[in-house]
Amino acid sequence: MTGFTSSPKLVKGGLVVLAPGGGPVRRTIALQYNPDTLTRSYQVQGIGGDSGGERAQPFRLKGPAIESIKLEAEIDATDQLEFPASNANAVAYGIAPQLATLEALVNPSVDELLGVASQSAGGTLEIIPPEAPLVLFTWSKSRVVPVRVTDLSITEEAFDAALNPIRAKVSLGLRVMSTDDLGFTHKGGSMFISHLRAREALAGKTGGATLGSLGIEPRNGS
Repeated sequence: MTGFTSSPKLVKGGLVVLAPGGGPVRRTIALQYNPDTLTRSYQVQGIGGDSGGERAQPFRLKGPAIESIKLEAEIDATDQLEFPASNANAVAYGIAPQLATLEALVNPSVDELLGVASQSAGGTLEIIPPEAPLVLFTWSKSRVVPVRVTDLSITEEAFDAALNPIRAKVSLGLRVMSTDDLGFTHKGGSMFISHLRAREALAGKTGGATLGSLGIEPRNGS
């Protein structure tokens, strides 16, 4: 035995939670099992191209498309429970800590809520909610984008004797935050620009089709 294996190292998808504004890393959330599918949808932001008026205006893109990501992940404590001496938290709480970590993405902290209540009691005229942490969705080192969690659904499927969840399916909805949301000087905005530039570089690696392959005969000089 050489200690080497031909199997590639599995990279996990997940979320990185930074301090508001893109400060230090607060938490890293790795998916226990990578989802089999990842759904991405785009809402185009365009103006013009409508048929109203005497002449339709040329279609223009006024900003980056609004990208939404949907994925379903599984969380299971079965493997940890096979070795209870090494996994005290799994024995005591099942997967409840992992679920609570995800729930924290869609709830302000208790300290933040109490801070707002204190300002309200002190007669503050306008209470601005504190800025939420910057969340990054990572799907390999070449796809890291700032996101906002828009939807979180948890289906608990199995429980231990103390009713702690030990298996669950999580449905996660994310909205990619662009420069329209964050601006160009925000760290998240810079990361979005890097993401968009990487996608443009990937598009440049595709082989170009010829007009003939589309059944179009090129004209002279074109």
